[in-house]
Amino acid sequence: MNGNLAEAIDLPGRSAPDLSAWAAWLKSQLLEDWRPGEWDGGSWLFTGDLDSDKTVAWPCVIDTCPVIHKARNRRCKSCEDHFRLSGLTEEEFSITYRPSRSRVYRRTLPCIVERDGERCQRELHSKGLCRGHSMRWIKASRAADKRRPFDRTLEEWVRDVAMPLGAWPDCKVAGCPLEQVTLTTGLCRIHYQWWSKHKEVVKVADLGDWIEHTTPYMASHQFSLAPLSDIARLEVLYALQQRDLRTRVMQPSPIRPVIKELAGLDCLLTAKPETFSPVGWLEVSNRISVLRDIAWIIERGHDQFAGVKPTDKLIWDMRAVNGPIGHGPGRTGSGSRSGKVDFTVIKQLWLRDALMEWARSTQPDNNRFRRHLEACVLTSTVLHRQPGGGMDPGQVRYADMALVVEGFRAMTKKDGDLFSSKHRSDCLSMLHNVLDFGRRAGLLNDLHGTFGRHKSLRIIREESNEDEIGKAIPESVIRQLDGRLGGFGIGFPYRGYAEGDIAAMFQAVYRVLRDTGRRPWEVVSLKRDCLEFAGNDICLIWNNYKGKRLKRRLPIARDTADDIQHWAAHRDGLVTPRRSEKYLFPAISDSGKYPHLTSGYLARAMRQWVQSLDRVDSEGTGRDGLPVPFDKNKIFPYAFRHSYAQRHADADVPIDVLKELMDHKSADTTARYYKVSLKRKQEAVKKMRLHVVDRHGNPAPMASNRAYEMRAVAVPFGGCTEPSNVKAGGHACPIRFQCAGCGFYRPDPSYLAAIEDHIRDLKADKETALAMGTDEYVTRNLQDQIDSFKKVAANMHEQIKALPENEREELMESVKVLRKSRAAKGRMMLPLTVIRPGESSA
Repeated sequence: MNGNLAEAIDLPGRSAPDLSAWAAWLKSQLLEDWRPGEWDGGSWLFTGDLDSDKTVAWPCVIDTCPVIHKARNRRCKSCEDHFRLSGLTEEEFSITYRPSRSRVYRRTLPCIVERDGERCQRELHSKGLCRGHSMRWIKASRAADKRRPFDRTLEEWVRDVAMPLGAWPDCKVAGCPLEQVTLTTGLCRIHYQWWSKHKEVVKVADLGDWIEHTTPYMASHQFSLAPLSDIARLEVLYALQQRDLRTRVMQPSPIRPVIKELAGLDCLLTAKPETFSPVGWLEVSNRISVLRDIAWIIERGHDQFAGVKPTDKLIWDMRAVNGPIGHGPGRTGSGSRSGKVDFTVIKQLWLRDALMEWARSTQPDNNRFRRHLEACVLTSTVLHRQPGGGMDPGQVRYADMALVVEGFRAMTKKDGDLFSSKHRSDCLSMLHNVLDFGRRAGLLNDLHGTFGRHKSLRIIREESNEDEIGKAIPESVIRQLDGRLGGFGIGFPYRGYAEGDIAAMFQAVYRVLRDTGRRPWEVVSLKRDCLEFAGNDICLIWNNYKGKRLKRRLPIARDTADDIQHWAAHRDGLVTPRRSEKYLFPAISDSGKYPHLTSGYLARAMRQWVQSLDRVDSEGTGRDGLPVPFDKNKIFPYAFRHSYAQRHADADVPIDVLKELMDHKSADTTARYYKVSLKRKQEAVKKMRLHVVDRHGNPAPMASNRAYEMRAVAVPFGGCTEPSNVKAGGHACPIRFQCAGCGFYRPDPSYLAAIEDHIRDLKADKETALAMGTDEYVTRNLQDQIDSFKKVAANMHEQIKALPENEREELMESVKVLRKSRAAKGRMMLPLTVIRPGESSA
């Protein structure tokens, strides 16, 4: 369970609780105006408002059915069973079906007896009559003289004889709407049956006590605290109110079994721990979540009652710690951040006290706090192994710090691999932060001066690979995702928004990720006024939180700006949390940590969408000639940043331009994308140079990659080894690019597509020449070129077909790389990121 209430009252130095003072404190904390219209404090009964989005209960979709369901737009079980047997469509069934209810647990229409405009106020019982009139009718009909038949019909008796009766008092059970049927017990017909069964089980039963702790008959949208003891009622009500402040949603159905489980306890504060871990309850069920939340809230409440702060303990409950460390009660969800931090693992009291006071004073965010804790735990472990265990701060010296630094240098992950040098260096810095704070605060006056920072005791950071180069999503995969983008966000839970609105938001985020290459957090935190127009130029205004450079400007295409404006117009029609007003992509609620969509929600939504796709193909083909499936786990929000950068590197965008577009601090990081691009090209050239042919289609392999590349740039239909043309970069062909008749022509399979296109162009030119009536030598020349190029292409196709399957697959992959590389050289350069005057881009 989340909290152990028995431990809460058995801590050393803490006396047994004063239950009367505890009850008084609970009463003072209760919210008087809690859930008006739903909570009835007089009867301890909660009746959910079916029209409220804050209450999880809805009526059955069959209009004439009175059953309350715990799911929206659903039929109750009885109606669902009848629907399956009916053979009707949903629309036909909804119109024609009329459920019959054999039991009625609410006040019905009054008796039909009426006289002089006054109607009987008692409930219907039989034949339109209340119980009293029904008995009178039966008695009247039986009392007639057998020699003289009873000469009145029921209608005549009601009209001429029966007199209206006054209403009976309501049932004595709090919250029950039915009238009493017995004056001796004061119970309605339902509770009288329950009382009779109870007396059979409990021979000596107290009617008054039974009435006080009995609930009315309840539907799915109700629960009652009546079964609980006086103190337990206050405890559970306090817990439910506090829980409601966090979750903003009340689900009555799982609360009822929880109350049943707690019935019979005098006080939850003094209950045994096993009370809150019932046997047979599933860990994932809503009811176990409610029960544990109640236990946790009561434990926290008792700490507050006793004046004990969560940070006064040696074990911190992170759900109870207010502020950035634990994100406290402001977080949504009943299970948010329920972990505990045990400071007793730090053996040295001086180090433990310094860390705890540092956390109390600086209020770091949760991640920073955890990493400082990690650094101090490692330090404590290293010192504990030494003679004396590092318990005396005056005895730890330079040698001990050297051992601690060696411990940081050897930090490993769970899988045994070393942490990055940056992570290890940061952890060492965090230890020094705690030590420096302790010295300034006067907590470590006895700590020896040599146990601290030293230039010789540091961890050198290796060159960081900021963006994990090489994880780019291939363009062919992105095209497949674009084609199935309509499913992104469908079925993803984002409370408070319609499914169509959720899908529209996530699809807009996807387009911005794909087109701008910004980090996920930079995209989800975009402001509503993130577009800047200057003539025909459009810039995206964004914040580089990682580099701590704000209000950056990135030139974007008109299509991307249109996508953003389209979503912004859609967003204007939504009801969003007030604190999300300034942001393009709103948060899920007003109570979370961030005022906008988070990258965590984005990652989960994308994972759900991608995994739902039946197939995503990679660029390569398998042995069967079919595309190889792409690993869906490689599709995640950050990967689109890699794709953006790799796309520009492959297009030979100058490195200084791409550095500004990516807003990298160092050009070395940007250069890695070009290295990836160069490596792929070199691997492709290495394979392709072995398949070069001459103008007749005979093999003419190149001796090296360098020789291939010198000729690969010369002409559009293959390589050229003619010295003057190579020297001129392919612009000085002596025979005007009639490559098919040149002995220096060296094509390869990567030019097959271009050769085949050229053959079609030559055929078209020949037909035009014939139509123009040109001389025969012109058409003959064109036909000779066609025949020569056809021969080259046919020979290359035969050679490719003759290759083993695995070599053929590798060759075709190289063809794709080289064709993309050559195509990229003709693309337009993208514009630079706009930098404000005087602003450094570093």
